[in-house]
Amino acid sequence: MQNVSINRRSLVAGAAGLGLAGVLAGCSNEGDGSGAGSASGSASGSAFMIGGIGPTTGDAAIYGNGVRIGAQIAIDEINAEGGDIQFDYNFQDDENDAERSVNAYNNLKDWGMQILMGTVTTAPCVAVSAETNADNMFQITPSGSSTDVIGGQPDADGNIATPRKENVFQMCFTDPNQGAASAQYISEQGLGTKIAIIYNNSDTYSTGIYQSFMSEASELGLEVVSEQAFTNDSATDFSVQLNAARDAEADLVFLPIYYTPISLILTQANSMGYAPKWFGVDGMDGLLTVKGFDTSLAEGAMLLTPFVATAEDEATKSFVEKYQSADYGDGETPNQFAADAYDCIYALRAAIEQSGVTADMDYSDICDALVETFTSEDFSFTGLTTAGESATWSDTGEISKQPMGMVIQDGVYMPLDA
Repeated sequence: MQNVSINRRSLVAGAAGLGLAGVLAGCSNEGDGSGAGSASGSASGSAFMIGGIGPTTGDAAIYGNGVRIGAQIAIDEINAEGGDIQFDYNFQDDENDAERSVNAYNNLKDWGMQILMGTVTTAPCVAVSAETNADNMFQITPSGSSTDVIGGQPDADGNIATPRKENVFQMCFTDPNQGAASAQYISEQGLGTKIAIIYNNSDTYSTGIYQSFMSEASELGLEVVSEQAFTNDSATDFSVQLNAARDAEADLVFLPIYYTPISLILTQANSMGYAPKWFGVDGMDGLLTVKGFDTSLAEGAMLLTPFVATAEDEATKSFVEKYQSADYGDGETPNQFAADAYDCIYALRAAIEQSGVTADMDYSDICDALVETFTSEDFSFTGLTTAGESATWSDTGEISKQPMGMVIQDGVYMPLDA
């Protein structure tokens, strides 16, 4: 696939740097991140200034708080080692709003940010990535999965509306990758013979996954018997969509949407006596936390994810234990957003080590060096979300790593056996 790209170095060479490396190193912890923002200090007098943006309040707070805490754990671990690479960290709440997210980005620049880890949700990430691209600020998002975040990707008609943003990278799968991988998994595992889809056509995340799923399903010969859309304004009554799926005798319903409407769909399907298999993507993560939702209705629901908190490897067990401690998540189970954020920080450290950049450098020079490193053939990363294998990044900013199947059993997420 050909990608249109712009050389950011050629556009910003000679521009005055705004990074204030080390000036604010060693600042104290200021709150728990539930308000406008939080900052944590490093163990040395010179540190890379890492900013983060995401919703820590509002309907999407489960995602933003997961990212905030996951990154904090990684930063605390790295700083505690006392090595040459130290981080200062400031996470800002954007309430899942694009305008607030841009304002948060500007606040972080004033703070002295040199690298952005975020944003968390798609629409704010698209808006902020335009700003970081103009500034040549290195950005890695744990969960902004739309191709509009990184740019340079063709639409359904093969047109590239947004040039590649060379400074922006993803730790998460892109929406098309999630859709295609879901179709492949359903086909390979023989999970359904007649498939219905319920998606949100007012949401970029949902429509991107839906479109790629449909394309791959057609290639694989999957029978899609019902395609039903809803919008944010109609996300309370799913009787039309569910009746269409039931009337078409769908035995599996694919849900490329977030967990809140999924909880309503499962509840309303149960009241109708309709019990197909349910299959989702990363937006389903969080379903078991919905207040008032009967979690028994989620038994057997499946999704693709890069992280399973119940995995038995030592790295996952250590991360989960720390996340659930009183110092961090206070009993909460980390979701994949938290794990992706944790991996973002460690990937940044690996790239900083390999590139040789230092904390006293201008953020634009740091960006150029990190872009070169992330896209080099000899750079790879193994973390919580890479299924024990090395992940790499293409020059599109997309990550290549293996998804894992997960199923809800006895009220917890468990690996889905192949």
